[in-house]
Amino acid sequence: MRVRRGGWGTTAGSGLAAIGALVALTACGPATGDAGAASQTPVQAAKAPAQRPIPQGDGSEVADDFNGDGHRDLVLNDLVKDQLHTDDAGIGIVYGSPTGLVPGARQLLSPARQAARTKGQLPAVFDAEAACDLDGDGFTDLVVSTDPPYDGQGQPPVPLQLLFGSPDGLTGRAVALAIPGRARAGNDWPDQPVCGDFDGDGAQDLVVHASDEQLSYLRGPFTRKGAPGKAGTPIAAPGNVPTGPAADVNHDGYDDLVVRTAEGTAKSAVVLGGPDGPTRTGTALPEGIDVALGRFGKGRDLDAAVGAMGETSLRYDLPDAASGTLASPGSMLDTGDFDGDGRDELVSSGSRLRVFRAPSAAAGISAKGMVTVAPPAKGTTRVLTVGDFDGDGRADLAVRTYRGETWDEVAVYAGVKGDLVAAEPSVTFSSSEFL
Repeated sequence: MRVRRGGWGTTAGSGLAAIGALVALTACGPATGDAGAASQTPVQAAKAPAQRPIPQGDGSEVADDFNGDGHRDLVLNDLVKDQLHTDDAGIGIVYGSPTGLVPGARQLLSPARQAARTKGQLPAVFDAEAACDLDGDGFTDLVVSTDPPYDGQGQPPVPLQLLFGSPDGLTGRAVALAIPGRARAGNDWPDQPVCGDFDGDGAQDLVVHASDEQLSYLRGPFTRKGAPGKAGTPIAAPGNVPTGPAADVNHDGYDDLVVRTAEGTAKSAVVLGGPDGPTRTGTALPEGIDVALGRFGKGRDLDAAVGAMGETSLRYDLPDAASGTLASPGSMLDTGDFDGDGRDELVSSGSRLRVFRAPSAAAGISAKGMVTVAPPAKGTTRVLTVGDFDGDGRADLAVRTYRGETWDEVAVYAGVKGDLVAAEPSVTFSSSEFL
């Protein structure tokens, strides 16, 4: 499971504390292949698949299942478009099926149609940040960042809005997240949302950045008006950047999260949940650009991988944190069980896209048996997410390749035994199909 920084694309601007996700660092950075040459080659856009109805579900416990049909869905920010320098196009959703993602069953969430107004104004920015079932009805909900109007005086308005899932997917207008005044601190933007059951009561909570190394802890379940079940005063944290997804690293029944000291290259620490929420600082992690949690070796507890340029630091069996290192050219990380053996592989993204195997129950991640993934298109490639889209019990790898700012291709590689990921993608499409 990846500690996702800010969601499925770049986060909101306009003064918000923005941290990019694995998927698109505004379509720049190290490329898979010759991105410079590729960007000069004319691209013939493929015909988009016909629009299909969104399947109706009756609720599930599957992650990122907005229509509750038991199949995982995919979220896309930063949709490419023919003309540059236009308003934010919105968020794309591709709905799942028993055979995986169905590009025809897609939905565009735009500020004009879905965003809530703040002081009578619709936002220009509309970016997905986190997903979980906040109201406990069996349908995943989406936390979205916006750019509400602000004159720079005092505490800024809350930039986060909630879109609630339903049998028809994400429908209707969003509502503003209500953060009680007692749960706020300072004049920072309350952003960087992370979902998790931090107090172990079975309901999904939210943690957001407050100010001065403090977190606002909002207990679920949430109402359809965006209000938390409970919220106390801000809690101390080892940094200013909470990151997700949350996970129960030590199997005590409470979700935990990673909090980074700052954006970019920075140190971080695991913050442990408990009856009072995420209040205890656990294992300190070394400086790096990205953090991923997974089960790499023989231990029962989760492990952590911290990516830096040229090397990944490993901390096994948290919270004990026995150390290790892995020579890896990529600093952006994700994890998933691609072969279904109960242990996670490590995905490293940078100049190359590589999957590092967990070879046995007695050993951790190593370069032995490493697999290199070659995307079907040339350009700058980033990992979107790792998740089981076809329901076979093995993780699948979703990647996105950019060629300039007006063309992209999303490809999903199925997880397989032996080779970890399939040599050819099972699904390909472009985010331009949403527009």
